[in-house]
Amino acid sequence: MARRRRTAEERTRRRFVRRQWARRWLTWRYVLAFVVVVALVGGGIYAVYFSTALSVQGVDVVGEETIATKDVLAAADVPTGGPLATADLVAIERRVASIAVVRSVEVTRKWPHDVLITIQEREPVAIVKRGDLLRAVDVEGVLFGSYQRAPADLPRIETGADADVDLAADPDALREAVTVVAALPDEVADLLDHVELSGIDQVDLVLGDGRLVRWGNADASTEKAEIVVPLLQQDGQVFDVSVPGQPTVSDRP
Repeated sequence: MARRRRTAEERTRRRFVRRQWARRWLTWRYVLAFVVVVALVGGGIYAVYFSTALSVQGVDVVGEETIATKDVLAAADVPTGGPLATADLVAIERRVASIAVVRSVEVTRKWPHDVLITIQEREPVAIVKRGDLLRAVDVEGVLFGSYQRAPADLPRIETGADADVDLAADPDALREAVTVVAALPDEVADLLDHVELSGIDQVDLVLGDGRLVRWGNADASTEKAEIVVPLLQQDGQVFDVSVPGQPTVSDRP
């Protein structure tokens, strides 16, 4: 009888020990999981921000057409060897954007080791003569690049004899002129010798045969473009579409 009692007590103790161990394991299991998570997070942070495992090792450039890749890389001045995660992308963008021919730039991380520079170049829509230089101008009226000889497919923008604008210092006036150029139908663009700019509201088209189209400002350029084509079929030397609702044709300015 006493033996059975001791056996029952031992079984009770063992069950109690197992329950105690289960409770302790439940507590330590969460502690262990927390330690593992912290170790993983800490290791990840170290690998990304402090180690050389994800360092900057190269720079890729896309979108360049007229500008040399080496010139973009020189302007970008991307420091290599440091963590890719801490590379100052804004500063890189700012340096590349300072290149005159670059219209827009986006700099991103290309994991695991590279910086990607994506650029969009300015596209010339006309040329402007500044001293001995022929400068390109884009749709925003920004001067960039230069030519030794005027491209045959780009119209020339000049200032009139009594002009009160400086093409280099007045981007608003240049924007007026290039807006007009962009609106010209092919029939007129093919006849164009140059665009004469005398003021922000005074844009004239000088045709290759000497005829003159008074365009005025860039407002309603689409409507003016539709009017000027049939108007040029008439006899005359000066074709005024500055007020598109009242176009006129005359023999002299």
